[in-house]
Amino acid sequence: MEKSKTYFSANGIKSFMLLMIFGCLFCVTDAYASSHREAPLISGDPLADNTDLYAFRSPDDPNTITIIASYIPGEVPYGGPNYYTFGENIRYEIHIDNDASIPGDEITYRFTFNLTNEDPTTFFNIRLNQQNLKATYTLERSTDGGNTFTTIVSDGPVPPPNIGPRSIEGGAGLNQSYASLFSSAVTTASTGERVFAGPTDDPFFVDLGSIFDLGDAQRQNSGPRDGLAKFNVHSLALQIPITTLLKNGAATTPSNILDPDYVIGVWASSSRPAIKTLSATSDPVYSGDWVQVSRLGMPLTNEAVIPIGQKDFWNRITPYDEISETTMDEYFYNPELALYMDDDQFGGAVPAFSALRIQTSSLGAFDFSNGADGLFGLKGDPALAGTALDDNVFGTLLLPAAGKPRAVDLWPAFHTGVPNVIPYQLATGKDGNPLAAGKPFVNNFLPNGGDMLRLNMAVPPTPRNDPNFSSLGLIQAAAIGLTVAPFNQTADLEFIPNMDGFPNGRRLEDDVTRIELQAVSGVVLAAIGLWYDDFDPSSSPSPVTQDLLDVLTYTTGVETNDAPFTNSFPYLAMPWRGTEVRQ
Repeated sequence: MEKSKTYFSANGIKSFMLLMIFGCLFCVTDAYASSHREAPLISGDPLADNTDLYAFRSPDDPNTITIIASYIPGEVPYGGPNYYTFGENIRYEIHIDNDASIPGDEITYRFTFNLTNEDPTTFFNIRLNQQNLKATYTLERSTDGGNTFTTIVSDGPVPPPNIGPRSIEGGAGLNQSYASLFSSAVTTASTGERVFAGPTDDPFFVDLGSIFDLGDAQRQNSGPRDGLAKFNVHSLALQIPITTLLKNGAATTPSNILDPDYVIGVWASSSRPAIKTLSATSDPVYSGDWVQVSRLGMPLTNEAVIPIGQKDFWNRITPYDEISETTMDEYFYNPELALYMDDDQFGGAVPAFSALRIQTSSLGAFDFSNGADGLFGLKGDPALAGTALDDNVFGTLLLPAAGKPRAVDLWPAFHTGVPNVIPYQLATGKDGNPLAAGKPFVNNFLPNGGDMLRLNMAVPPTPRNDPNFSSLGLIQAAAIGLTVAPFNQTADLEFIPNMDGFPNGRRLEDDVTRIELQAVSGVVLAAIGLWYDDFDPSSSPSPVTQDLLDVLTYTTGVETNDAPFTNSFPYLAMPWRGTEVRQ
């Protein structure tokens, strides 16, 4: 099996330069909701629809990794009497790859749910301490590549919908606080993992209306609005000991904070039986093989990269199918969004993106606009020897052919993760040469499949109350590494705050939309020394040019979640209450 390789120090670099001159903490922006109704077929099956995926080192328990997979987009909190809940006849799965030498997943967690009507004589969802559509779950775990599964939680509790005070706290209802119902749903598996399954606030924040109105973000004629504010989702959360997730043979203590043996890939999916038989006299019957109907790894892939004609196909295949199934690579080599950031294409048609422009003459030589050659002109140049662009290092993955300009940054960002290999290091120490060695910054390289969240578990978590904590993730870490003493005074490896942020995994607070939009606009290229077109070293040695500042200051106006996250597992805010929410 051919192994895809290499990276792009992507988001890390993106914001670095703005901080260079302002030293400020950028709040983020958003765009498209991550996997909310992202493909035609799954939009008709919301109970099986992945909305978001997160993987991060637990800030209050750094010996563990927290993985959260959310499903069921756009839950209206007052959507009764049949409130939203996990579906029966669905396998909800969280997949972990920890060894690039072995094809496929090493660890899989599988949730299945059972629904019970405790009082079928009433139309109310909750009455007299009884629940209808009451959900419980079975959690199974496989550690042998999915060949066998062992049950590690039986009859797991799922909190009810947060209907209202009479149904929850009232004597005619459950007669207890919703907070107690929520916290008591956290359970411990027989194998040591902490587990939560239930309704929560939707942790993603984005101006859905504007971004899908042909990219009108930030809105040109009105203020922004978080399109997911006061909506709920259903979330599966696992807090897993790092020792459980390590590849076989890995040392229990990492060699350093970029230890390659500590890299995992995470993706989530849902599957249904192939056959559903309807009857006029009885409930539907499900049979046949299980078929994957939804998947999610990196945020925004299916929404903002894959065209509508391929979205259902993308949902059906796995990340490992992407190694041989290369028909969709072109959408990363020449992304559609880049057309609206190019004045020679359709840039003028999307005024909200006017600040986002791509290098067409970086260093006076390199054009990264769609259809251009990017760095392909360097193919075979002795200057590439020993770098990630050398055919002898990663084959032809990063410079596959002419006319594929983003093969060096966007494609690897979504397919392999970031290696600690030249040129994917911070510019600190490069002395102006993007092909020189720089400051080691991230290593979450796992070339065993395609679209997954990749996380290096050896990187320490940044405390959420740290003054350096930033929702810009690796962007802010890159900015510190490039501009803030003592980090920018040495090319040595050292921990920089926010090195644990997206795209090194994904924290709940990370503003993935702004990071990815900036990446499409070439900020990753700039971060490794391929500056924007208006950089002229003869007039100023500073690469902090107006084009760069425009990209880094771009915002859609929605920059934080509508509800605060909590300080302990599962970290998510409780679901909005139906009697208190008006959309």
